[in-house]
This record gives sequence, structure tokens and C-alpha cells, in this order.
Amino acid sequence: MNALLEIAVFNIESALIAAESGADRLELCENPYDGGTTPSYGFLKNVAESISIPIFPIIRPRGGDFLYTNTEFKQICYDIELCKDLGFKGVVSGILLANGTIDYKRTSTLVTLAGEMQFTFHRAFDRAINPLIALQTIIDTGAKRILTSGQVPNAFDGKELIQQLVQKSENRIIIMPGSGVRSNNMKALQAFTGAHEFHSSARLTVNSSMQYHPNSMNETIVNTLVDVTEIKEMKELLT
Repeated sequence: MNALLEIAVFNIESALIAAESGADRLELCENPYDGGTTPSYGFLKNVAESISIPIFPIIRPRGGDFLYTNTEFKQICYDIELCKDLGFKGVVSGILLANGTIDYKRTSTLVTLAGEMQFTFHRAFDRAINPLIALQTIIDTGAKRILTSGQVPNAFDGKELIQQLVQKSENRIIIMPGSGVRSNNMKALQAFTGAHEFHSSARLTVNSSMQYHPNSMNETIVNTLVDVTEIKEMKELLT
């Protein structure tokens, strides 16, 4: 099975760069310091018109936890319908209950609503109380894949659980390691876990191009882009 590299991007410039640098798929997000939230309509439409590789927008109405009110759930449903109308190939979402279990009922509703779009259950999984029970619950919803760092901040440190998830999944769902995945650990992570899809932000922080910065504001403005060299190196390492 061919290995695949998904790159998380947080603005249109990063999306264009990542696609041109060899990414196989993009996860489209905004607000990187909130862990990624639902992109705006303008961002979604701009990317849909500009990029031909598969794009999966994250559908997450806010940062913080993954316990949503009925009003927030309605917003998630509307955003999935919008992504379907714009022709995206997949979406990334997921919901937990307060006790740390997967919200099977509402997640199943989202998977059904997504229709032919692939549904990735995002790193809400890493906050689930029992990962093996959560794995089976997500499989039962009909989701296509799980994005996980192995319930620790860095996927390489969580490689033992990721390996176990890959084995327990028995090809019923794709287990995609993400968080801290870079060219210096991807090959070892692939060999250890047996995973064949990988997620990375390849994040690069650059200074603003503004020439004028008012000292009175006492701030440093930076922009979040992607590292072209890092994307190309990761892509070359995948087998």
C-alpha cells in the first residue's frame, strides 16, 4: 500500500505551497494556536477553486475541548453541508462525551451527513478515556480514519499505542499518526507502527513583511507558513 503525506495548512499561501511541494492531501484549518478550527467560507472557496489535490477541512467550531452544545453541533452540521456543496473530498471532525467516551450518536450523524466525503476522526481521540474501546466505537460510526498522536503530545513518543491501534484496526479503519511528525522521525515511525498515512504541519514561522511596526503596541507579528524543504524530505522518505 502506497504511503501518503497529509499536511495541515492554516492559510491560503500555505495551502498553495504545500500542494506545490508534493503533499498528497491537505487538512485545512484556521487558528493554529487553538489547535485548528473550521476555515472561513472565503478560505474554503478560495482553496477549492485553486488546488486540485484532495482537501479535508477540519470542522471544529472553537478551540478547547470536544464537548459540544446542541447549538455548536448544529453549526458543525451546517459546515459539513457547506464542504459537501463546495466539492471537498473529506472532512475532519469528532465529538466526545463528558465522561471521555466517543459520542457515538452524534459522530455517526456527522459521518452519515458527510455522505461520500471521507470522515477523519481528529485528535479528540487522544482525549478518549479508553483508546481501544474508542477505536471500536469510531469504526462502528463508519469513519474512514483516526488522526492520533498516541494520546501523548508527540506521535513518536506515542508509537507503542499507535502500533497497537494499527494492529487492532485490522484494516477496518486507517490509523494516521500526527503531531510532531517530521523528516527526522517519520521513517522510524513508519517502520515501528506499520502506519501508511502520516500527518504533519511542517510548520514554519516567519516574520511579518510589514516595514512599519509601532513600538507602542509592544508585539511581534509573525505569520504561519509551511516548510517546503521539510515537506519534500518527508515525501521522499515515504515508501
